[in-house]
Amino acid sequence: MHVEMMDEGAELGALADFFRDGAQFGDAAADAPLLGRLARQQALTQALSGLFHGPAALVQLRVWVFLQLASQGDAQWPRERIDELFHALRPEALETVLKRLRDVELLAWDETQRAYALPPLAQRVAALLAPLAAEQPGDDEDGGELAALLGQVVGANQLGSLDAGQVQMLHAQLARLHGEFADAIASGSEFRLREARKRYDRAALLIDRASEAISAIIGNAQGHVLLERAARGLGQAQSRLLAMASQFNRALQQVDRQRVTLGTTGITSTDVKRWLQAAPQLHALLQGALARPTQLATIAPHELLDVAEAEFERDRPAQPQAEDLPAAQAAPTGTLAAVALPRELDDLNRLFEAWAAGPGDEARTVAQALLGPRPAATRYAQLAYKAQLMPLLGDPQAAVLPGATGQLARQPWRVQWQPEAERLDHDQVELLTLGVLMKEETNG
Repeated sequence: MHVEMMDEGAELGALADFFRDGAQFGDAAADAPLLGRLARQQALTQALSGLFHGPAALVQLRVWVFLQLASQGDAQWPRERIDELFHALRPEALETVLKRLRDVELLAWDETQRAYALPPLAQRVAALLAPLAAEQPGDDEDGGELAALLGQVVGANQLGSLDAGQVQMLHAQLARLHGEFADAIASGSEFRLREARKRYDRAALLIDRASEAISAIIGNAQGHVLLERAARGLGQAQSRLLAMASQFNRALQQVDRQRVTLGTTGITSTDVKRWLQAAPQLHALLQGALARPTQLATIAPHELLDVAEAEFERDRPAQPQAEDLPAAQAAPTGTLAAVALPRELDDLNRLFEAWAAGPGDEARTVAQALLGPRPAATRYAQLAYKAQLMPLLGDPQAAVLPGATGQLARQPWRVQWQPEAERLDHDQVELLTLGVLMKEETNG
C-alpha cells in the first residue's frame, strides 16, 4: 500500500472541511492552540496514520520492527544486518513492513551508503511510542500510567520544553484517580476499600517522589498564562489526592468496627465473605436448605370476619378507670446541712485576731500569715488556699456576710502587694509575691 504525502496547504484544507466554514476553523484554531499545533504537524500525523493503519496484528508487527530498529545503537544498518536482526520473520512480511516504513518516511534508504537509517521524524515518533516499549507491571496499570505521565512532565520541565497540555493531562489523571478512590470510600465495601487503598498507596508514593518537581513546575510557570493555570490546577489536584489518606483511614476504621466475630472461634464476618467469594458452585450450598413452602387453605369469608372480630376484641385496650387524688400527707422532718468551710479559714481568723490583740501596730508580712505559726508543716495546697482569701480583707460586700467569711472580711488588716517576689526557705514553695499586712485603725 502506497501512501502519498500531501502538502501542508492541502492537509489544512482537508481538516478545515470538517468545520462549518473556513472562518470558523480559523477562529477555533486561534481559541484552541492545540488545534493549530496539530494542524501544523502534518508529517508526524501522516507517519502515525501509516504506522497504525490496518489490522491490529499487522500494526503490532510494524510497531515492533520500528521500535526494535530505534533501540539499536547503530546510525545505519545494511540490509543484511536488518535481515539478521529479524531472521525469525518471513521475508515477505519483513519486506512489507519496511516498505510501509519507507512510505511514511519513518525509514530512509541511503543509496550511496547502501544502508537504512532513521530520519529525525522517526526519532520523534519513537519518543511518542516510548511507553509501549517500557515494561509495565501487570497488576499496576494505574501506577504505570501515572508514572509515565509524571516522567513526561518532569522530564519536559527539566529540559525547558514543558507546555500546558502535558500538565493538564497529568491533572486529568489525578482527578480520575481521586474520583475512583472517592467512589470506593463511599461504597463502604471492605474489599473494594482495601484494593483501592493499595492503588492509592502506589499513586501517593509516585506523587511524593515527584513533589519537588511539581513544586518547581508551579514556581517556573510565572508569566505563562496557560501553563500557570494548569500548574495551579495540578497543585490543587495533588493536594486533594494526598489528603485522601485520612478518609481511607476513617473508612477502614469504620469497617473494622462493623466486623463481627462468630462466637469464640476467631472467625470474623470478613473471613466468611472471603470464603463465599472463593467457594465454587455457591448455589450448591442451598441444596436441602429450603423446605416446601406453606400453602394457603380456602376459608369462607364469614369465618374470616369472625376470627378478625375476635382478634380485635381481644387486643382492644381497656378504658382507664377514674382514680381519686391521693390524700394529703405531712411532709417528713428534714435537716439543713451547711457545707463546712476548710479549717484554714478559721486558723487565719484566729491568727489575725491574735495579731490585732497584740501590742503596737507592727506590720506583718503576707508570708507570715500564709505560712502560719508552723511554717514547716504548711503544705502548698493550704498556702494557695489562704492566698486566695487575702482579697477578702476589707471587702465591704463580704463584710456583711455571717460566718467565718464575713469575719475574715471584718479583720482590721489590709494587704499591700508589691511587684517583687521573695524567696522562701520552704520545701514546697520557692517564691512568693512580696506583701505587707497593715493594721487599720477602727472607730469604736
